[in-house]
Amino acid sequence: MNQDYIVPNNWSIIEEGFEIDKVKSSESLFSIGNGAMGQRANFEEQYSGNTFQGSYIAGVYYPDKTKVGWWKNGYPQYFAKVLNAPNWIGINVVINGEDLDLATCEIKNFRRELNMKEGWYSRTFNVILKNKTEIKVKTLRFLSLDIDELGAIKYEVTPINSDAKIIFKPYLDAGIENEDTNWEEKFWETLSIESENNEAFIVARTLKTKFSVATFMKNNILIDNIKANIEPTDVKKGKSDISFIYEIAAPKNQTVAIEKLGGYTVSTNHNENELIKAAKQVLEKGTTLGFNALLELQKEAWSKIWEMSDITIDGDVKAQQGIRFNIFQLNQTYLGKDSRLNIGPKGFTGEKYGGSTYWDTEAYCIPFYMATKDQTVARNLLEYRYNQLDKAIENAEKNLGFKNGAALYPMVTMNGEECHNEWEITFEEIHRNGAIAFAIFNYYRFTGDYSYIPEKGLEVLIGIARFWHQRATFSTQKNQYVILGVTGPNEYENNVNNNWYTNYIAKWCIDYTYEQIEKVNSDYNSDYNRIVNKVNLTKTELDSWKQVANNMYFPYSEEHNVFLQQDGFLDKELVKVANLDKTQRPINQKWSWDRILRSPYIKQADTLQGFYFFEDHFTKEQLEKHFDFYEPFTVHESSLSPCVHSIQAAVLGRMEQAYTFYLRTSRLDLDDYNKEVHEGLHITSMAGTWMSIVEGFGGMRIKNNTLHFEPRIPSQWKAYSFKINFRNQIIKVEVTQHETQFSLEGKTPIKVFVFDKEILVEPNNLVKI
Repeated sequence: MNQDYIVPNNWSIIEEGFEIDKVKSSESLFSIGNGAMGQRANFEEQYSGNTFQGSYIAGVYYPDKTKVGWWKNGYPQYFAKVLNAPNWIGINVVINGEDLDLATCEIKNFRRELNMKEGWYSRTFNVILKNKTEIKVKTLRFLSLDIDELGAIKYEVTPINSDAKIIFKPYLDAGIENEDTNWEEKFWETLSIESENNEAFIVARTLKTKFSVATFMKNNILIDNIKANIEPTDVKKGKSDISFIYEIAAPKNQTVAIEKLGGYTVSTNHNENELIKAAKQVLEKGTTLGFNALLELQKEAWSKIWEMSDITIDGDVKAQQGIRFNIFQLNQTYLGKDSRLNIGPKGFTGEKYGGSTYWDTEAYCIPFYMATKDQTVARNLLEYRYNQLDKAIENAEKNLGFKNGAALYPMVTMNGEECHNEWEITFEEIHRNGAIAFAIFNYYRFTGDYSYIPEKGLEVLIGIARFWHQRATFSTQKNQYVILGVTGPNEYENNVNNNWYTNYIAKWCIDYTYEQIEKVNSDYNSDYNRIVNKVNLTKTELDSWKQVANNMYFPYSEEHNVFLQQDGFLDKELVKVANLDKTQRPINQKWSWDRILRSPYIKQADTLQGFYFFEDHFTKEQLEKHFDFYEPFTVHESSLSPCVHSIQAAVLGRMEQAYTFYLRTSRLDLDDYNKEVHEGLHITSMAGTWMSIVEGFGGMRIKNNTLHFEPRIPSQWKAYSFKINFRNQIIKVEVTQHETQFSLEGKTPIKVFVFDKEILVEPNNLVKI
C-alpha cells in the first residue's frame, strides 16, 4: 500500500493533520532549495520526536573513508558524503516557561504547504501545551533564488486563551553530524564564533577537504506585524553554536513574530579569510529589501521559471500535482548558474548515495534542461565531464591497467574521482561511459550546436572509445568480441557476461566517435590537428577500434526472437512479477542479495534502455516484442524505470499502461511507491517524468534537425500542454482529446512534423491539427 496523505492540489504539496510517523517522509517531500543550498523541511522549533535533520550546500562534501568487510584492490579510497551542513534555521520557542515541542503537546489544525508556484514552505497549527496555554503558530520559509546565499524565515506566535511570555531563541549550530557516517567521524571543525547586535556568524571548516563556510543569521522582532526594537536579553555561545534570547510579553490574541535571515558564504565563492565580510554584505542586501520584498522577488523568480518549464494537465489533479512537483524539485536542485555543480540523485533532500554526479545526469536530466532552459545550461553539464577527463583517464589506468588515454568515468563522483564503494557497481556498471557519449550526441541533435565537439567533446569521445576498445575481449569460441564481467542498468544482476545494452552502447560509442573524428577532420581541421597531436591518435588505432565495433557479440534468443539481457538470462526460473507474492515486495527490502541475483527480476529498464536511446535503430515491432518479453519481469524498484516504460508504452499505443507508468514516475515520492521517501527524494529520475509527457504522450523526437511529434492523450485527461525551447525558438504544444495546437514565440517560422505530416508554425498564428 502506497502512502496517501498528500492533499491533491494543482500548485501545492499540502499535508493536513499531524501524524508523528509521517514526519520524516514530510521532511523530504516539503524540502526547499535554490541551486546553491537546500534543506529538508525540519521544524524551526525543537522536536524531540523521530527526525532527520538536514541542510546542504552545493559542492561541499567529505571523503568518508571506505568501509568494507573485505578490501579488494581497486576499491575507491572514500565514499563522497553530501555533507550535512551547519544549521541556521533553528528557532527554539518557550511559552510561559515551557518549550514548544510538537512531540509533547496537543496539536490542532496542523497544516503544512509547499507552494510550488511561488517557491515557499509554510506551517500553521494550534497547540495546547502542558501548562494549558494555547497558541497559534504560523511559519513561512524560503531560500532566495535572487540572492542564493540567503534564506528567510518568518515565525509567528499568537496566544489564544491567555496572555503569554514568549521567548524566541534563534540559533546557529555547526556541531552537525551526518546520519550515514562510515566511521562516526566528525566532518566539521569550528574555527570562530562572532556576534554583534542581532547578527551572528560561525565559521566552520570541513576536515580533509578544507571547505570553509560562514553560517550566519540576523533576527528581527515584530509585534502585530510592526518592527519592535527589541534587543536580545542574552547571547549564549558554545563550542560550536550560538543563540540569542528574545523575551516578549504578549497579551492574548496579539501576534509576535521573529524574522530570521540566514544562510552560507563558502570558500568556493569567496576568499576564505573574508567569509564573514561576505556574509555581512548578504545580510545587508536582505535587510535593505526586507522579508516581504524578498518574498515578492521569490514569487517573480519562480514565475519566470514556470513560464518556460510548466506542464499543464487538465482533468487530473494528481497527475498535475505530480509533474509540477518533479519540475519544481529539479529547479530547486540545479539552475545551471555554476558549471562546477551537477545534479545529485537526492539533491538537497537527503544523504543516501553520496556524490553529486551519476549517469542519471546525462541519460535523464540533460533533455529536461536543454528543452526548458537556455542551451548553455546543458552545455555546462557536458563541460563538467570534459573538465574531469583527466581523472577518468587516471581511473582507467590506475584501477584497470588501461593505457593510451582510455577513460572510465566514475559511477559516482564529486570532483572526477571515483567514490562509489561497491565493486560490482564501481568497475562493472561501465555502461555509464556510454551515457556520457550519448549526451554529447543528444546535445548536438537537439541544439544544433556542433561547436562543443571540436572544442571539447571529441576528446571525451576518444577517451571513451579507447576504453571500450580495451575493455572488449576477443572470444575464439564465438569469433567475436565480448564484454565480460559487467553490471548493466539492471543492478539485480552483477558480474554477468555480455549485457546486451552494454555491448550495444559500446559499439555505438566507437562508431559515433569514428564519425565525429572524420567530420572534425573535414570541417574543423585545426581542431582535428590539435586533438590528434594531443591524444596521439593514429589510423592504426582507429582501424583496431572498428574491428571491435564491427564484430561485437550480441546475445540473442531464436526461441523468443529477442536480444538477451545477458548470456545467462534464460537459465533463470522465469517467474513473472505478476506471479510474485505481493508481500515480498519490494524485493530489495525483503530478499537476500543472493536470492535477487538468481532471480529473473529486473530493477529498471535494461535492454529496453537501449531501445529507448536508439529507438530509430529498431522497428516498432521489435520494440513491442522486447517490451512484452522484459516488462513482465521488471519490478521497477529503481526510480529510473517507470519513465522509460511509460514512453515506450505510449509509442506502442498502450495508453492505459503508459498512464499507469506515468503516475508511478510522477508520484514516486509523493505516494512513496518504494517505501523509502524518508531518506530523501529521487531528484534525477524526476526528469524522466518530464520525458514521459513530452517524449511519451507528446511523442517529441528530433529527426534530421527537425521536430517531430506523435501526440497522444490518456483518457483520464481533458488536455495537456508543454513548451520546448528548440534552437532558441519556443514552441508550445497543446493536446486535447480532439486536436493538437502549436504556437510559436519568436520571429522566424518553424517547420515541424506531426505523424510525419509537415506543418509550418508561424509566430502569433495558432496551428490546429
